[in-house]
Amino acid sequence: MQLLFLFALIVSAVLLFGMVFFIIMFSDLESDYINPIDLCNKLNQFVMPEHILHAVLWALFLITGNWTAMLLNTPLVAWHAYKQVPPLPPARSDAPIANNRHMYDATEIFRTVNSQKREAFFKLIFYLISFFYYLYRMIEALISTSK
Repeated sequence: MQLLFLFALIVSAVLLFGMVFFIIMFSDLESDYINPIDLCNKLNQFVMPEHILHAVLWALFLITGNWTAMLLNTPLVAWHAYKQVPPLPPARSDAPIANNRHMYDATEIFRTVNSQKREAFFKLIFYLISFFYYLYRMIEALISTSK
């Protein structure tokens, strides 16, 4: 059990630092230190690994029966799944189809930078809370096995 929470702690720390990187990059875009193409190229390479790491962690909690940790992670896993699934086809034939909702688009990033930054802050808070929860559960598991 302590190995699972040690792994979760490490994954949470990696995701936490990733969200700090995202926030810094969005702030650089707002300050015009980076152009939108470079921003999207840098951030898009981290989107899928974040989603995969979080889904693997959720699946491990499901397999091992850690229901509290699994339920804690379910909303963000559901959000990531929502962003991965392609949207339904439009009702009109001339309506644009939005593909790759999980990826950042250089042509749309200035319009959506505030919502993307807000999402990164929410994820940062979530991963921070998760980090301390996993730390607590790891210490609790270490103490219970030492008795």
